Order: sequence, then C-alpha cells, then structure tokens
Amino acid sequence: MNRCPITYTPCGKNSYSDAGLRLLSAELKMLKELEYTAEEQRKEAYIRASKMSIQGVQPKLSARLNIREGKFEIVDKGGKYILKPQHHLYPQMPENEDLTMKLAHEIGLEIPPHGLVWSKDGTLTYFIKRFDRKGQNEKVPVEDFAQLAELSRDTKYNYSMEKVAGLINKFCTFPAIEKLKLFKLVVFNYLIGNEDMHLKNFSIITDDGKVTLSPSYDLVNTTIEYKNNPNDEIALPLKGKKNKLSSNLLVDYFGIESCELTAISIEKVLETISSSVPKWKELIAISFLSQEMKDKYHDLLNTRLSILQIK
Repeated sequence: MNRCPITYTPCGKNSYSDAGLRLLSAELKMLKELEYTAEEQRKEAYIRASKMSIQGVQPKLSARLNIREGKFEIVDKGGKYILKPQHHLYPQMPENEDLTMKLAHEIGLEIPPHGLVWSKDGTLTYFIKRFDRKGQNEKVPVEDFAQLAELSRDTKYNYSMEKVAGLINKFCTFPAIEKLKLFKLVVFNYLIGNEDMHLKNFSIITDDGKVTLSPSYDLVNTTIEYKNNPNDEIALPLKGKKNKLSSNLLVDYFGIESCELTAISIEKVLETISSSVPKWKELIAISFLSQEMKDKYHDLLNTRLSILQIK
C-alpha cells in the first residue's frame, strides 16, 4: 500500500491521497509526476536563478499548479509555489524539510501548505505555497530580518537572538504576541537540530495593516543533514553562545529576559511541545526519510528534549 507524500496517510494504489490533493485545491482530482528528473530540476534552477527572488543552499524553482491538467508547471513569473528538488550534495533534503515543517505545525507554528511530489525519476521534490502572494498577482509585503537590520546575505550571521527580539519590538504591531511566537520557534529549532536559522530565515509580513512574523519557512534538521560549523547548535548567538545551550539559556534568559514573556506563557509553550512529542515520533517513523536518517532524527530529538527537561 502506498503512502501519500503530502499527508503521510495510506493511499492504496494511488500516488496521493484525496486529502493530499484537496490540500492543494478542492478542484484537483489527480496530480501527475513532475516532468523533470532531480538533475534536470537542478539545472533549471541554475538557469533560472537570476529570476528567483528567493535564494539559499537548496536549488529552487518557481511553479504554478495547473489544476485542469493536474500538474505543477515551472514558470519564471506568476508562480504561487516553490519547488525544491533533491540536492546533489545533501541527501534527502526535501524529505527532511517536509517532515520538519509537519513537526512545526503540530505545535501550532504557522506553516504554509506544503508536501512532497513525485518526479519522473522516482525522486521526491518538496513544494511549498508562497505566503507572499494572494489573489491573482497581488504581492504581500514581506521583509526578512537581514533587511530590517540593514545587513546583507553576506552578513546574515552577524547578529544575535537578543537583537532579533529587539527588531520585533521595533517593527511588529503587537510585539508581545510575536515574541511568544519567536520563542516557540527558537525552542523548536533547537529541539529538531536546525542550526542555520540566520537573519534571512526570519521575516515580517504586512497584511490588512498589521505587521506580524511571517509563516515559518526553511525549517530543516541541518544537524543530521549538513553543518556549516560542526559545534554550533544555533546560527545567531544567545548571550554570546552558539553551542552547549541549556534550559537556563533558552527558557530563562531568552524567554523571560530577552522576549519579556511571563512564566505562565512559557510553561504553556513547553506543555504544548511536550504533548506533541508522541505525534512527532510517529511522524518521524512514517516519514519518507531513510531508516538511518529517521534514527538520527529521533536520537537528536531525544537528546535535546532531555537537555530542556521536556518529557
């Protein structure tokens, strides 16, 4: 029996479940495989890189969903989705990102519609719907924190998490609400091994006159995939530290002092995470990662949960 790469639910002999198709569109009846191999997608991403406004480690393509023909089409303009094929250096990046985004959704972090789609060579490509587009062609204002801090792609690590909280105070409409989201996101990234949350991976979005943190994106367990700096546990330092993080540092110092959260608010976040751990482990087990990568993900998660004293 097949398992749907969008929802992880059994789908019989079909490639996708009905629920997975509905996640993309209520009108979608079937979804064809991508008309490119992973290598061909990477080549297309390289050729079209100058036309993409979103950069990063992973090759990316802009796409639109052709509901009538039941397929994703690669486009230069007007794309509502981003596709990320298999990386030639880092194995199972699409499977890793898709799983990690699902884990984030389980604890209430805002996540755009996303999933995995089969390519013609049998590999899986990650897709995510763009949150900076709505309607036909309307762009929603989004600024990443490198822009807010007046830094560049080359200096996106030259900051601190304390200053990130300060940017929320400066730019968000209701800073207290957004700093609680930030705290949850930072704790989550530590637990699942994302040590590459630099300034380009935090953004604010302006919609209906209100400035908030954008939906989360680029959430990957980089610790089991790749590491820029082998000893780092976080991209932007906390109290000058990037490794050997502790409950005191993440919860007491960052949560209470830097984000100015109440003990009750913090406790609710930690309780939400604790209650989600069984579901997390279930999702890891049924994900499309290899057994070796599943084991690494599971072991890291258990270690980090223990450090933060989350049961």
